[in-house]
Formats: sequence, C-alpha cells, structure tokens
Amino acid sequence: MRPNYYPEGLYDESQSNVASSSSDEKPMVQLWHQNGRCPEGTVPIRRTKKNDLLRASSMRRYGRKHHTIANPMSVNPTLLNEGGHQHAIAYVQGDKYYGAKATINVWEPKIEQPNEFSLSQLWILGGSFGEDLNSIEAGWQVSPDLYGDNNTRLFTYWTSDAYQATGCYNILCSGFVQINSEIAMGASIFPTSSYSGSQYDVSILIWKDPKEGNWWMQFGKDYVLGYWPSFLFSYLADSASMIEWGGEVVNSQPDGVHTSTQMGSGHFPEEGFSKSSYFKNIQVVDSTNSLKAPKGVGTFTEQSNCYAVQNGNNGDWGTYFYYGGPGRSSNCP
Repeated sequence: MRPNYYPEGLYDESQSNVASSSSDEKPMVQLWHQNGRCPEGTVPIRRTKKNDLLRASSMRRYGRKHHTIANPMSVNPTLLNEGGHQHAIAYVQGDKYYGAKATINVWEPKIEQPNEFSLSQLWILGGSFGEDLNSIEAGWQVSPDLYGDNNTRLFTYWTSDAYQATGCYNILCSGFVQINSEIAMGASIFPTSSYSGSQYDVSILIWKDPKEGNWWMQFGKDYVLGYWPSFLFSYLADSASMIEWGGEVVNSQPDGVHTSTQMGSGHFPEEGFSKSSYFKNIQVVDSTNSLKAPKGVGTFTEQSNCYAVQNGNNGDWGTYFYYGGPGRSSNCP
C-alpha cells in the first residue's frame, strides 16, 4: 500500500524553492475538512446522489467523458473543434517517460453552459491516438454536469482504450486504488486564486514504481493518494510516450460559435503573474527514476485568439508556462 521507490530529486531543496513573487506555500484544504476527517484505515468517498445520476446522459456514461475525441494531439485541429474541445498545452514526446510533475495555479473559471467544463491537468499518455490510447490524467476542474456546482475540484481520470469503454473520473469505477484518508477525489479545493490578489497552487506528481509497475499519484508534499495498477494498461504497462500539461475546455455551442467558458483564470498569458494562470516547475521522470526538466517542450492550441499558451524558463520556476483565456470575445467569435 505504499510505493517502493520515489523519484530521485523529489525532495531536493532546489525543487522546493518557491519564487518570492509567487504564492505563499499556504496549506491547500478541501471544504469537507470543515466537517471532520476520516478515521485511519478508511478512505473518503464523495457521495453519489440521485441528482448526480439524473444529470448523466445514462447510467453507463456516469463518470465518463462524453466525447471520444478528448486529446489535443490526437487528430486534425479542425476535427477537434467539431468535437468541441479547446486546449492550451505544453508537451514533450519522443522518449520513454515514467512520470510527470507540476505545480498548478488554482482558479475557479466561469462556465457558460452546465454541460461544459474547464480543467487544468497533466496527461500521461501511451500508445497511438487511435482506439488504443492509454491515458492517466490529474488536476483540477470545474464541471457542473459531473458535480452539480461550479466549485473547483481535484480530479483524476484514466482510460486504456481512448475513452471508449474503460476508465472514469476519480473513483466512480474500479481502477484507481485510493490509500489516503485525508484527500477525497472529486472534492472541492479551497481557497482559489483571485485576479491581482492571493495566488494558490497545488503540486501533482504521477510516477511509475520501478519494482511493481503501478502508477502512483502524490498531491502536495505529503499526500500519496493511491495508484493505478499496471494491469489496467497496455502501453503504460511499460512507459509513456508523451506528457502533456495544460488546460482544456469543452464547448457545447453549435455552428462553430465559441463558448465564453474560461480556461485557467480566464485571462491571456501575456497578463502574467496574479492575472493569468500558470504551470511551474514542470518535470518528467526518466528511465533512471529521476525527476528532470523536460527537453524540447512544445506548445499547442487550436485558436490562440480564444485560449493561448506561452512557455519560458527561469531559476525560480524552472520550466513554466502561462496559459488560458476568456473564450468568446470580439477576437474569438
């Protein structure tokens, strides 16, 4: 019930330094903690209510992604727009990857329609982008359709067949094995960042245990949440072939009209710190089980006049990028 090995470099002083201009390392809490904690030997499970099921298109689809085209690098961008997804991401490919880490700025983006969502996450990807894509995902999201409100929530997702029949959000199906009694999947995280105000971050690390082969997830510095067993996957039973970090929104508007659902803070990258959302200290886990700065980072967005991404590197934040945007505007019809 614990990983055999942690990635080398995880607790190096150089990795834990926080830029003075960045957020204070305030403790990130979940709102349910105000009402108590779970006893040792148990795990918190968010209650599934009748209304949660009624919002789903069907019992079979509850807790699953609605669209099969759900990865930015999978198909022609024009098809992605038809699929209703918009992205602003950084990515690496061309090597074998055994995990990824990022410190993610947390916001509460506004959602236009209840069946739309906005998320910021990292993707661990294996295989082709056909019907056999393996994906492990984690980050924060606002999804009224899934949760019934506009709160920012910690989430995970996995699939072994390109979002067709396997996988789900959080622990709404078997797959992810939770071991932590402190952090609930799908629960609200608080506080969130404010424009020109206090900034709040969460750190997420996913890595493959070199001995058992399971993919583990850590939240913050202290919480090992659980693992995805290696037997769930084909390609990821060995390694990942691509890592992505960034934002995604789903757009339900017809006829090519863009939603005004916000990505990240809802502001473009050029506005900078405390106004635009960011990922910082993005890293990958290499074949020696060591955390390293990623090499050859690319960026991708379907329409940068709607949602954009700008990457950079410095001593305090390592490899970082700002991303996001407001969606529909005078420049984004």
